[in-house]
Amino acid sequence: MTSSVTITDVRRARERFDPDIVRETPVERSRSLSEMSGADVRLKMEHLQRTGSFKTRGASNKLHEIVEAGEGERSEPSERTASDASREHGDAERVVAASAGNHAQGVALAASNAGIPAVVVMPEDAPQAKVDATRGYGAEVVLHGREFQAAVAHARDLAEEPGSVFVHAYDDPAIVAGQGTLGLEVAEQVPDLDTVIVPIGGGGLIGGVATALASVAPEVRVVGVQAEDAATVPDSLDKGEPVDREHTRTIADGIATGGVADLTYDLIERHVDEVVTVSDDEIAHAILTLLQRAKQLVEGAGAASVAGLLSGRIDVADETVVPLLCGGNIDMSMLDTVLEHAMTDRDQLLRLRVRIEDEPGELSTLSTVLADRGANVRHVRHDRAVEDLRVGEAYLVFEVAASGREHAGQLLDAIRDRDYEVDRIN
Repeated sequence: MTSSVTITDVRRARERFDPDIVRETPVERSRSLSEMSGADVRLKMEHLQRTGSFKTRGASNKLHEIVEAGEGERSEPSERTASDASREHGDAERVVAASAGNHAQGVALAASNAGIPAVVVMPEDAPQAKVDATRGYGAEVVLHGREFQAAVAHARDLAEEPGSVFVHAYDDPAIVAGQGTLGLEVAEQVPDLDTVIVPIGGGGLIGGVATALASVAPEVRVVGVQAEDAATVPDSLDKGEPVDREHTRTIADGIATGGVADLTYDLIERHVDEVVTVSDDEIAHAILTLLQRAKQLVEGAGAASVAGLLSGRIDVADETVVPLLCGGNIDMSMLDTVLEHAMTDRDQLLRLRVRIEDEPGELSTLSTVLADRGANVRHVRHDRAVEDLRVGEAYLVFEVAASGREHAGQLLDAIRDRDYEVDRIN
């Protein structure tokens, strides 16, 4: 029978927390998102945790459990709860974990605080910012494999060494109970809560949050969101058992786990009301919206809840809604990619190809046309070796920052008014 998690486990996890390691993060109302969605939107700022994500909660609870086991602390049989089943770690000399980044940092910080060495296996393409942060918290980082599941398999092999304890990112009652403390916080901070929107990777966060809310606020609707190119929960629920996905591809690397565990699947099936999927384009749009309108910088996994809110797939009209911003550890190269994609989609970044006579002064003329209409030229290049050009012709390719769709149209019209042939190529 699959181990489960109870409200007693969640409350015990909360009692263990060191406030210097696990913070109570704030909730802030977003007027802009409220207007966009037709709901009263309160953002749970979990990306403001010390490690930049909720993962510190579960990791801290697990490490406390390991330390207590080492000190010989045991519950009496009549008091024993589901999470006690994983507390047989009294001889732990190190912990081993696998993570795309956020669990890695949570384990590294919690292990350092507990005085236990940590080894964390991360995929070879893990964001460098997350790798550096994990090392900064004191863990040894091993890069292995291209997918999260490959990293997990290697970490399990390392954990076979005597004195090692494997700390799974979500398939562990102590981890799930720690994440569930977020549900207790939200219920206390937003007593009129109608719906909470939770990103789903391996299901540890939504499983814990839903378990907590089922006990303290059963009237609250729990909605999960997955990136569509990493979504496994809809298929799992359809088939009645966890379904894995060998390859995942999404900008939300924090929720690209490729599957849920029996433990988390059971909690999702029992306590989660609805699951929707969102595209990477919608996640990118959510990242930019949060940055522009809420002044919050979050990673793809952290923005997935807002992507779900803005997708129109969740009926939230006139409700009080809390999307969980569960992580803020975005790699700068990914941020640049996301911003460029989102700005292009909003007609704020244009690539214009203008056919010219390859003569002195043409670049100056076109630059003046764009500058006179308030456009900022970010890059420009000449293309001469193009098959459809006549001898003596060239293309000028401009990357231009514009204010939006109307401005973009004005720039194209201004160039055409000067009798140039111009195409937008992005």
